Amino acid sequence: MSRRILIVDDEAAALMALDFHFRREGWEVRTAGSAEQALGAVHDFRPDLVLTDVHMGGMTGLELLEKLHAAMPGVDVIVMTGYDDMGTTIRAMSGGAYDFLAKPLDLEQLDLLVARCLRDRAARARAQEGGGESAGEALAYGVGRSPRMIEIYKLIGVVSGTRAPVLIRGETGTGKELVAGAIHEYGPWAAEPFVAINCTALAESLLESELFGHVKGSFTGADRDRKGKFELAGSGTIFLDEIGDTSPAFQAKLLRVIQQKEFHPVGGEKARKTQARVIAATHRNLEELVRQGKFREDLYFRLRVVEMHIPPLRERRDDVPALAQHLLARAARELKKDLRVIPPRVMQMLVEHDWPGNVREMENAILRAAVLARGQALSPEDFDLAPPLASADEGGGGAADPLGTLADAQRRHVERVMAHTRGNKSRAARILGISRPRLDRLLAAFLSGATDEDDMDN
Repeated sequence: MSRRILIVDDEAAALMALDFHFRREGWEVRTAGSAEQALGAVHDFRPDLVLTDVHMGGMTGLELLEKLHAAMPGVDVIVMTGYDDMGTTIRAMSGGAYDFLAKPLDLEQLDLLVARCLRDRAARARAQEGGGESAGEALAYGVGRSPRMIEIYKLIGVVSGTRAPVLIRGETGTGKELVAGAIHEYGPWAAEPFVAINCTALAESLLESELFGHVKGSFTGADRDRKGKFELAGSGTIFLDEIGDTSPAFQAKLLRVIQQKEFHPVGGEKARKTQARVIAATHRNLEELVRQGKFREDLYFRLRVVEMHIPPLRERRDDVPALAQHLLARAARELKKDLRVIPPRVMQMLVEHDWPGNVREMENAILRAAVLARGQALSPEDFDLAPPLASADEGGGGAADPLGTLADAQRRHVERVMAHTRGNKSRAARILGISRPRLDRLLAAFLSGATDEDDMDN
């Protein structure tokens, strides 16, 4: 297989460094100082891989990505940028980028990614030769630079272009509805409605009427026909929050909607069709509910075609400063106050707080502090942070000690090391004193919601 790479960046020093690096690795290299220049080079050079910056003078890297896929559908594109925000990451992945890297680049991490890309190209070629198809590879408030949040942004970009059901899991206040909204917003059906329903806010009979509609006379007070959310959503998205708190009877009806794309209004005899995509969320331990017979196993598997775990804020403390500044800026706009500064001692207090209510708690805390603040800076006295509570574990029962479990401590430490190495797994493994394969197993366990490596085998 050929090894031709086109590198696109408007920074001459970056181009020279990457040119030297890839030539040393045995690649045939072509460089371009702009997206326009890159488009002029692709047809005669025919690269296997394009490595492009996003923010350049003239055409952006994301625009280049779109044009490259139109001109050369088989080319793989890795996007790199110094602005690793949620929107850029999602647009890159939903636009068909192979992966996304934040600057400054770690060359070891880049080499590992490029090697994986080559393996996937070879696998695609073998699948095409055999007549098969290869499977595509796969926030709070859009703020977060931790490795786990970047992976979530990538996954949003990948799944936004499909209509597959998604199950979003995470503690209360982590931003599950915001993630669902981002999946909808960045997809091709963004112009269609996004309809969110909290399944715990309505009694079962009202929930069915709200989602499926009802016909006149079907129950007391039904004085006319009423369309439900599934019908009103058209080809958009239905977001079912706290799906784990619904009854088995309702779950059976929802299963029919997902399987057959049709539903019956309450009191109605004729089935109606729906094209709405279903995204569900829960903070409950669905596996335990399935074992207890409180959640249908068939619905469980139907919903978790794609599963996303949103980490609690205490497990991504490196995101706290940027998130706090973002929330302060928003609070200042709402209150029309000149608030700009979070002093170091206040920021340290925010970073060290466990945030049992996650982003939602932080939003309320900063809004309160902004209301009470005198001047342009927040002070510790403006906050009223509650101490950690020994409350019921949201994951599925049992008391949770505020100090956390050994698995919690392990996860936090691995996250800190991964953040310190900017996602460089080989370096992180050396710091942790473990093998790279074991680190991969730990990270996979964290992303799947398992508490340790053993949970993956159960």
